[in-house]
Amino acid sequence: MQEKKYSLENILSYLKIDALNDMQIASIEAKKTHNDVILLSGTGSGKTLAFLLPILDLLEADNKQTQAMVIVPSRELALQIEQVFRLMGTGHKVTCCYGGHLRETEENNLIQPPAVIIGTPGRLCDHIRRGNITVDAITMLVLDEFDKSLELGFQDEMSFIIDSLKSVNRKMLTSATQLEEMPFFINLKDPARLNFLSGEEEENGLTIKTVKSDDNDKLETLFRLLCYLGHKATIVFCNHRESVERTSEFLEQKGIYNEFYHGAMEQQERDSALCKFRNGSTNVLVTTDLAARGLDIPGIRNIVHYHLPHNKDTFTHRNGRTARMDATGTAIVILSPEETLPVYIDKDVEQIKLPDTEVLPDKPKWSTLFIAAGKKDKVNKVDIVGFLCNKGKLKQEDIGLIDVKDFFSFVAVRKLKLGEALKLIKDEKIKNKKVKIDVAK
Repeated sequence: MQEKKYSLENILSYLKIDALNDMQIASIEAKKTHNDVILLSGTGSGKTLAFLLPILDLLEADNKQTQAMVIVPSRELALQIEQVFRLMGTGHKVTCCYGGHLRETEENNLIQPPAVIIGTPGRLCDHIRRGNITVDAITMLVLDEFDKSLELGFQDEMSFIIDSLKSVNRKMLTSATQLEEMPFFINLKDPARLNFLSGEEEENGLTIKTVKSDDNDKLETLFRLLCYLGHKATIVFCNHRESVERTSEFLEQKGIYNEFYHGAMEQQERDSALCKFRNGSTNVLVTTDLAARGLDIPGIRNIVHYHLPHNKDTFTHRNGRTARMDATGTAIVILSPEETLPVYIDKDVEQIKLPDTEVLPDKPKWSTLFIAAGKKDKVNKVDIVGFLCNKGKLKQEDIGLIDVKDFFSFVAVRKLKLGEALKLIKDEKIKNKKVKIDVAK
């Protein structure tokens, strides 16, 4: 047996995981006997670690070229995988490539080739065509959420990338749904097929319920439902961007703190919305199906289907944002008088009876600060904590989650302490540089 090049015990400790699950173990074992693997497993089951560990086992420390590539359908998923890889503490360089921010930033990161590149199909194609990515030494390719990439129409881009990677001798495809047909350009050779799709929502700790709306316009029912659910973290899914913004605005007017999130937003706006939801500055996220994949935000208790999903797969992926990794959660479908439950949902699900009076949920105890400095300015979490404690006179318990991006950062600060802290740091410098600091928009 090949000796491991990493300490699994250390990695699990860094990731705060007690042990690998059966699916992750099967993936590692499959790599020993097959060059190509197809892994089918539900959302939230831990697929990221199931392919990062086999990648890590193949990386050569003395090889200074890029050795592995992971292709994903969305920038959020790319950033999530990059974060997991960094937390593993491997010592190998990793770089993320995706649209929506400056290509030049990525070009600088690629001058010294990373061991692992994670990216979206379009941006990876662009870098390969420009010669920014050294492809000759890439031997391992992962297509994560492969079905979603096909669904979004990335066939041509993925075909070009695969054709460009002449040295690849190992491939891994992951998906949370059954694959009807394998495109010819993938060119898998006798792949190991690992199917961990149970098809049973209840087995994942997920409970499905319904709420009846008296009107075709469900906004008032949604408001009453969110009052009933209280301050627990909740994602509300709508089918259209316009509906997302309309719903968010209505809830705000009714006194429900929320953020909205969809694909037409600027990247900084999307980052801000997700960060506020993740750090508890808001407990409600109103979104399109963009958030149905690739968002790994712990502690989401409720999924609300404001609009009925288009199909069973969409329903499954939306619900996959909760009840992750042995946790529990509830998916709630709001039905207008003209709507009935889709055939793929059990007809015996419980119906919630909403109270006649509404009590607004408690307001979040956190707010989010925007700091116009990030990794490229050599600013890290330690710098930010030190700055806020020394200059803003905050205690460590007044500072919550910190998210440092390339050129800006978001920091959760206890709401009661925010006003005074802002006054104190207004004219102060971080790392000898005056930067904009304000409440995140």
